[in-house]
Amino acid sequence: MNATAYCSMNTMESETSAIARGLRRRDPDLLDRLIEQYQHRLLRYLVYLSGNRELAEDLFQETWIRVLERGHQYDGRHEFSTWLYAVARNLTIDYLRKKSPVSLDGLMENEEHAPFEPADTRPMAWEVVQQHEQAERVGAALVSIPVEYRETVMLRFQEGLALDEIAMVTGAPLGTVKSRLYRGLNMLMSRLKGAQA
Repeated sequence: MNATAYCSMNTMESETSAIARGLRRRDPDLLDRLIEQYQHRLLRYLVYLSGNRELAEDLFQETWIRVLERGHQYDGRHEFSTWLYAVARNLTIDYLRKKSPVSLDGLMENEEHAPFEPADTRPMAWEVVQQHEQAERVGAALVSIPVEYRETVMLRFQEGLALDEIAMVTGAPLGTVKSRLYRGLNMLMSRLKGAQA
């Protein structure tokens, strides 16, 4: 291992350890910083996971309450975001199970909600408009694939989690995560090709 990799690994370890210590103390400044740092990513994850913006906002609030209540359970051995997504995912699953005893996949597939879009409607430069249209197409295609594939693709490419981190968040074996990612990408690509036709 080279010195740079060693330093960055130690930096991550000291950062995650500091977060773990702060959560055990229920440090309000730390919680504010964490919310500020992760709010957009967490809300986006919950919107895609639940398929419903209002529900995602409620679950977002619940997730941070759970972080405050159970922060002592975060041990700092992994990235904070991995633990945070696992908390949010478990809350979403619990909510959806209580709401209706039918399958989670069925519940999420029936939702006809568009993915979260920025509220800014001012005219933008041509390149930004093109990027936005591409993001909308990808978002719409992503919402149309089954939830376990959607979640895996989103955690990998939008949140940048490694495959082993996705396995920790979802509780699925690494082989299952790899399979879901492969199949999810294939479904996503075929839907994107179908949308262009």
